[in-house]
Amino acid sequence: MPPLAPTSSKARQKPPLRRERQPRSGAQSKPASLSKPASQPNPQIISGGEAAALQALSSERQEMLCSVIGLALKIGLVVVAGVSLVRLASAYQERMERQGELSAVLDLERAKLSKARERFDHLFMVEGEQRLIREQNQWIAPNRLRVVWQQATP
Repeated sequence: MPPLAPTSSKARQKPPLRRERQPRSGAQSKPASLSKPASQPNPQIISGGEAAALQALSSERQEMLCSVIGLALKIGLVVVAGVSLVRLASAYQERMERQGELSAVLDLERAKLSKARERFDHLFMVEGEQRLIREQNQWIAPNRLRVVWQQATP
């Protein structure tokens, strides 16, 4: 059976990491003081604590990126919901206007219907025929003939 791995904190620490410079191009060799520009760091050894801090910083960056993406998605959803509500409100307003127009037309037609019903009732009451004759002045009087002229077709 293989031996178990130690569980102490010293055993769990990673070996120190070394940052190395990138190799320079060109075959010229200059003294060390002239070859190192001020912007390039010296090779350093990073201890386990510093590596953990860099890793924590990286995870914080990832969390920040995820938070920004989540915020962007939420803002996008709020914008979509807002636009949808505005469109729904305008459609609702348009339908309410149409309903008002239809209601006005319906009221006019109901008034015509009630007037026609009253007239119908008056025509079929006692002496309704006489009322109809009085209303119709274009009727031919009794003992008269109506003449209808027609053109001859060749």
